Amino acid sequence: MKRFIAIAKGRVQKVGYRELIYTETFEKDISGYVKNLNTGEVEIVAEGSEPDLVDLISKINIIRYPIAVKSFTLKWEKATGKYSSFDIIRGKIQEEIFERMDYAGTVMHETLEISKSTLEISKTNLQLQHKMLDKQDQMLNKQDQMLDKQDQMLDKQDQMLDKQDQMLDKQDHALQIGKEMKEEIVGLRKDTGKYLDEEFLEIKKKLISIEDALVRAGIQV
Repeated sequence: MKRFIAIAKGRVQKVGYRELIYTETFEKDISGYVKNLNTGEVEIVAEGSEPDLVDLISKINIIRYPIAVKSFTLKWEKATGKYSSFDIIRGKIQEEIFERMDYAGTVMHETLEISKSTLEISKTNLQLQHKMLDKQDQMLNKQDQMLDKQDQMLDKQDQMLDKQDQMLDKQDHALQIGKEMKEEIVGLRKDTGKYLDEEFLEIKKKLISIEDALVRAGIQV
């Protein structure tokens, strides 16, 4: 077990520095005290294992608003076992009240700054959301335009299909007429062939009759 005595100089009073040190020793096997000095410095006496004490020093020798430790004088000694816990040694009640009021004002100021930063972040987020919504609206408008163009293309396709249907109907009608004409031609050919065959037979009969009459008249053909 070891012990150190430290004197912290800088902005270390009325800024919650003692409370920070007390918090860092909470639920740790560290005993001792912290107190304000009339010089404006803070004295820390701590006993415990060397690793715990080294870790404590790293967490209290800091510059972090509103605390600013500008000088940290450290002296190592053997542990005495004198302290059973770690405490804050308070000064006069009036000084403590004023210090707490000062610290409360600092905390309020820091809280307001954080709130202000949070509001700025929220404002920025809202602006980003508006921009994103605007972009989404633009994308939706483009999608609507694309859908309109697709509808126009589909309308044109429907018109082309209607024209194709009309052409097919005309082709079917033409084929039907061609079929009917073919049937008429075939029928006409049959009728003409039959008529010519009958006429040929009639002519042939007449020629035979004429030949027979010439033979009877003594005329050789």
